[in-house]
Amino acid sequence: MLFTIGLTAAALASAAFAQTVVQVGSSPSSPGGVFQYTPNNFNATNGTTITFRFSGAPGNHTVTQSTFSDPCDPRPGGFDSGWVFIPASPALSATPEWNLTITDDSKPIWFFCKQILPSSHCSSGMIGAINAPAKGNNTFAAFQANAEAFKGTPNQGEGGLVGIGASASAPVGPVPSGAQVYTAAPLSISGSGAAATVTAPAVTSHTSTPAPTKGSGASALSTSSLVAFLAVAVGFVLA
Repeated sequence: MLFTIGLTAAALASAAFAQTVVQVGSSPSSPGGVFQYTPNNFNATNGTTITFRFSGAPGNHTVTQSTFSDPCDPRPGGFDSGWVFIPASPALSATPEWNLTITDDSKPIWFFCKQILPSSHCSSGMIGAINAPAKGNNTFAAFQANAEAFKGTPNQGEGGLVGIGASASAPVGPVPSGAQVYTAAPLSISGSGAAATVTAPAVTSHTSTPAPTKGSGASALSTSSLVAFLAVAVGFVLA
């Protein structure tokens, strides 16, 4: 009896501390290249913490919730890490991380990188799925094919900490010297693809661990337009 109780307690403790670590970005010499999450397709039960580790250097990536049918645009009401810039050198004193907790494991959770320079990271393969079905029409392979076929400009609107099926309780952190996290208000976009008209909002940035504001979790000092940020922050140009 005591042995059974002990096993049950151990199982509960294990479930309570379940964690999956996902590496965000990689190096040009890595198999799969720069634009990838590793792993990019996995299962997680309710209460599991998904730690997104922004380790790819150089890198400028996001973890943004999307949908199966629209893989390269932010999902309304979805989670969004904001852009996390990692320099090529020097090596950072700590690796920025973002923790998502699974709140509904009954449906797939789709995500992507919304960075658009030097080209769309999403259509280059930087997408991921949690609890995607292994069979049927909505598999990870089908989601990947949808992303690769995407020809438009990914919407740069900003989500928040709380998403659909998963949520974060804090922004990306720590943010050591050399790294930066950028967040922005939703963009106004009309049209699609090369003909899209983009109205850039003010961008906010921070170089130390921020505190979330009510509603979206984004905080910091306003610095420049989103377009200027994208041009400068990816100035090293990822291959």
